[in-house]
Amino acid sequence: MQWFKFTAAIAVAVALSGCLQNDAQRGVAGAVGGGAIAGATGGSVATGALIGGAAGVFCRDLNVPGCRNN
Repeated sequence: MQWFKFTAAIAVAVALSGCLQNDAQRGVAGAVGGGAIAGATGGSVATGALIGGAAGVFCRDLNVPGCRNN
């Protein structure tokens, strides 16, 4: 069951990634995705949300392809 939750969380994150236009939106999506993945895999939801949120906010600064402001 945890594998299904993990796969579903990844699918939702990928589907929504094209809809994000600024750092704040990417940060919120990253926090939700990180928390969901951590919860599905038995990790700390708070830590997953913190790491995911930071990744979403700073992805443009790290020149991740597809991560730019419109």
